[in-house]
Amino acid sequence: MASQEAKQDQPFADIFDEDEAEKSFLLSKPTCIIVLGKPGSGKKTLARKLAQIWKCIFIEALEVIQTNIDEETEYGLKCQELLFKGQSISEELVTKMILRKIESPEVAHFGYILSGFPSLSEEYMTISQQIEKIKSLKLKPDLLINIKCSDYDLWQRTSGQRQHPDSGQIYQRNQWDPNVIEKYKKEKDQHEEENEEDGEQEEETTEDPLMRAEFLHQLVQRPEDFLENAEERVGMYKDIMLHPLEDLMAEQNCHHLIELDGNQPPDDLLVVTKDKACMVSDKTFICCCYCFNKQDELFQALSSYKPIARRYPWRRSRWGQACPVALKEGDIVLGSPDLAVSFLGKMYILSSPEALKTFMLNPRPYLLPPMPLPPCKVLVFGPPFSGRTTICNLIANKYKGKV
Repeated sequence: MASQEAKQDQPFADIFDEDEAEKSFLLSKPTCIIVLGKPGSGKKTLARKLAQIWKCIFIEALEVIQTNIDEETEYGLKCQELLFKGQSISEELVTKMILRKIESPEVAHFGYILSGFPSLSEEYMTISQQIEKIKSLKLKPDLLINIKCSDYDLWQRTSGQRQHPDSGQIYQRNQWDPNVIEKYKKEKDQHEEENEEDGEQEEETTEDPLMRAEFLHQLVQRPEDFLENAEERVGMYKDIMLHPLEDLMAEQNCHHLIELDGNQPPDDLLVVTKDKACMVSDKTFICCCYCFNKQDELFQALSSYKPIARRYPWRRSRWGQACPVALKEGDIVLGSPDLAVSFLGKMYILSSPEALKTFMLNPRPYLLPPMPLPPCKVLVFGPPFSGRTTICNLIANKYKGKV
């Protein structure tokens, strides 16, 4: 009876525990996606667009190679050395870079969208070994996206691709072939006339300067886009990779498998993928945003800057002005207001650009309980054989410290 009265005394009490919700998010697994399909079906294009929208890490062979070269990592220096000698980068080196990227701190926080793995090359690992590697990943894929396209349509699309040598941009046949462009313009003009009759008007789009007649002769066809080479790659895919991938997709939960029509434009595929993924995924994609205010004005300015919801301004975190990265390392260092970031509706102030970069890659290790735990440093001294080591071990075991 007393408990019922207690409940009635606080009928509007909020049962939502914000700390538990934040802890649950920090412990949750980020969303991970693998995009599959025949060579030239548009896996990379779709994966890149999804990564930009969902703030995931886009992982693909060329992207990983370029990143390692730019950051001058151990693998990046090896790639540079091979390229300077005119040699190709081995499949073993590419695979190791991809797997290291999947295990990186930023992927552990933001998740990944993987394209081009497993690969057709069996120089380093067979198709079965690559699939087993995917199954044994610590961050296993939550979604498999399979782009389906008929062989004939794929051959026609691939053989119709042209590349601009200066920019590296790839253009489809309907972007460079005068006959196809003229046909497209006639259909567009007819469509605009129908819209004018209906009282609708469309905004004029600026034409790509590269598509002017004087630039068309600069487009070249890559060797892999020749019809015979495209047919060979698709045939190899069907011979050695199709059946293992079908077995992998059969093991996947049918609700976490998305199959798309590869003949649709990339933007249409993107819309369909977003709709279906939102239905099967309960993850929330949250990104950090910078603030550029002085300490005294920081929180006052943030109260009206991109609030999470109406009448829900940004708030101070339990860390206050202390740097979470330094606190994790056992030091109390006040952060700089120029290095402040917002995350999960709260403000965190970092002490150095290095700490900011580390926190932005993956903030979870610095926010999970028992953090924030103020460091306590104890000095135990005494004469020899007085039990200093024993007492130190007992104190460290009690308060989870280091001796």
